[in-house]
Amino acid sequence: MSQIEVDKVIPQSGTALQVGENGDTITLPAGTTLNVANATLTLPTTLPATSGANITNLNGSQVTTGTVANARLTGSGAITINGSAVALGGSITLVTEVRPTFSSVTPSVITNAQTTVTIAGTNFVSVPLVTAINSSTGAQIVADEVAFTSATSITAKFTISVDGTYKLYIENPDGNAVQTGAVLTVSDAPAWQTAAGSLGEFGAGTTISTITITATDATSFTKTSGTIPTGLTLNTGTGSATITGTVSSGISSDTLFSFTIRATDAEGQTADRAFTINVTVGANNSGQFN
Repeated sequence: MSQIEVDKVIPQSGTALQVGENGDTITLPAGTTLNVANATLTLPTTLPATSGANITNLNGSQVTTGTVANARLTGSGAITINGSAVALGGSITLVTEVRPTFSSVTPSVITNAQTTVTIAGTNFVSVPLVTAINSSTGAQIVADEVAFTSATSITAKFTISVDGTYKLYIENPDGNAVQTGAVLTVSDAPAWQTAAGSLGEFGAGTTISTITITATDATSFTKTSGTIPTGLTLNTGTGSATITGTVSSGISSDTLFSFTIRATDAEGQTADRAFTINVTVGANNSGQFN
């Protein structure tokens, strides 16, 4: 018979079914499908070289043994690393990028006037770009000047007109960079409203209700040098301070007392001012002849 037409072929006995004899060729014509989705297809250890044959929808996880030649892979057996082709099984020397780091900035509080700050860190390269970035608005202010001291220290001059907190961006010439958090504060220092010089003239034994000195943005006042007349006390406050008390009657001669008061703001900025108080001794404290 040259053709058999059946819907099902099963073994006459047992569970093995053979199609053809050794050396025979079994041909599936174009357009036919061999469906083994619910069965196990056992292939020989070495598949014969067959031109034009394809195995489609083969799950790669099922390929558990053997070796696939590099040349059989997409891209001629090579992968791309940083724009360079590297053959599978080959090697490449990766260049490690060295980025700068940030440790501190001194001083960390500056005024609107041009100020030099020292930046400490590591891996600085001459000469980096240094930029201050406003933490609120994102406005960028490039340093007026940058000087390279060493790989761990640089200086930068800033003139920043807007008060606020600023991040620092430091970029080496090779493009490697670091950006800090808010590490630099720009703030106006206290501004004295009371003129320097004399705060008045008082007789020994005089009670002074209030002498007021003021400085904008100040949160405290301290005496840094000199002497306030005995019996008087400096009372610190916010924005102003007072001097009160009773001038000691033990002062026996006219005396000019000189002292310096320092106003400090919330950021630790200071402004000093020199003052004087003149104490006089009248006839009540002097000798007389009868």
